Amino acid sequence: MNDSYPQIVLASASPRRRELLTQLGLDIAVVPSRAEELFQAGETPAQHAERLSRDKAQEVASRAGQSGRWFVGSDTIVVLDDTILGKPVDAADAKNMLSRLAGREHCVISGYAVFDRQTGRTVSGIVTTRVFFKSLTTQEIEGYIATGEPFDKAGSYGIQGIGAFMVPRIEGSYSNVVGLPLCEVMAALEGLGAIELFAQGSE
Repeated sequence: MNDSYPQIVLASASPRRRELLTQLGLDIAVVPSRAEELFQAGETPAQHAERLSRDKAQEVASRAGQSGRWFVGSDTIVVLDDTILGKPVDAADAKNMLSRLAGREHCVISGYAVFDRQTGRTVSGIVTTRVFFKSLTTQEIEGYIATGEPFDKAGSYGIQGIGAFMVPRIEGSYSNVVGLPLCEVMAALEGLGAIELFAQGSE
């Protein structure tokens, strides 16, 4: 194992999750997970998001030669009327999703998990945020799609980017909608001994 390698590993390819953690000053490594993102029989969207978050963290931790101690997994889904809206496959799919979301309320659900490889402990959970969209014109929808922003995002929008123009309000965690519920993840990292927030130096 490499002693200089960061001990906190983000098991995700999402640049937004990386940015959220690094903006808090964490030294992290990024290793995308190869866990299969398949639903299991009888799973609710929330159960799926939490289980997949655990699977992602543990899949990376299980790799031979992988350095690090604490592994962070997360999965974010957009749910409208009990239907999960994934990433759009093309512009027509993005237009369909945005048209359905326009003028409506939907939920963004993120599962998160922090796996401590040394102790075998995992802290995981889910966070739900209610997101409200304004009514959208065809010109607004097509113009937003033309920016290219929707194509790598669940629900075809990014609240942290140009997509903010569509969201008059939310109820719940903002960072959860971006892709990682920071408050809960930081609490899990602290609880497992990975970080110590605002530690007092010795006098």
